[in-house]
Amino acid sequence: MNDAWREPIDPIRLAFDIDGVVADTMAVFVRLARERYGLTHLTKDDLRCYELHECLDVDREVLNDLICLTLDDEHTLQVPAMEGATEVLTRLARHGPLRFVTARIWPESITRWLHLTLHEVPGDRIQVIATGAPEAKRQVLHDLGIQFFLEDRLETCRHLALNGIQPFLYDQPWNRLPEGDEFPRIVSWDQFGEWVFPGNGGE
Repeated sequence: MNDAWREPIDPIRLAFDIDGVVADTMAVFVRLARERYGLTHLTKDDLRCYELHECLDVDREVLNDLICLTLDDEHTLQVPAMEGATEVLTRLARHGPLRFVTARIWPESITRWLHLTLHEVPGDRIQVIATGAPEAKRQVLHDLGIQFFLEDRLETCRHLALNGIQPFLYDQPWNRLPEGDEFPRIVSWDQFGEWVFPGNGGE
C-alpha cells in the first residue's frame, strides 16, 4: 500500500495534522536538546517512538522541559516547515479552505505559524482546530466531513481507519514500525502532491 495511491483525493475532504507533518517540530526539539542540555549525540532518527520517554535514555524532567520548550509560543515560531509542504498546501488552497486538526491544547501560536508559513494563502482559508488530545480528532474530522487525513502518529491513523476516515501516514522515525505498513505512507510532500494532483494536473 505504500508505493502508490490510485484513488482520487478530493481536496475539499482533506485535512492535516500539523506537528510532524507540516511543521518539522522535532527539529527544534533536537536543537534545544543540544543547546540547553548538551545532548549533542541526539538526532531526529533517535526519536523512534511517539512517547519519547519510552525510547530516549534521558531524564524524564529534562524531556518534559524540552517538550514544553519546543511547543511554547517562542519556539513554535522557529519551527521549519517540512520540505515541499508550503508549495503543496498553497496549491490546495486554490480548491478550498485548508483544515488543520492538531492535538495541541492551545492553537494560537501554531495558527500564527501557519499564517506566516503559508503567506500566499488568504487567512480566511486557514482553519485550525486544537483538540487537546489525539483521540478527539476523529469526532472533529467527522463533523467537518473529512475523508482523508495526513497524520504522523500511528495510533491515531489506526483509530481513524476504524472509524471510516482514510489516514495517510507521514513518514517519521517514530512510525517506522511493521504495523505502519497497513497505511499509505507519505515520504515527502512532493509525493503527496503527485497523489492529490496526478500528472501535475488539478490546478
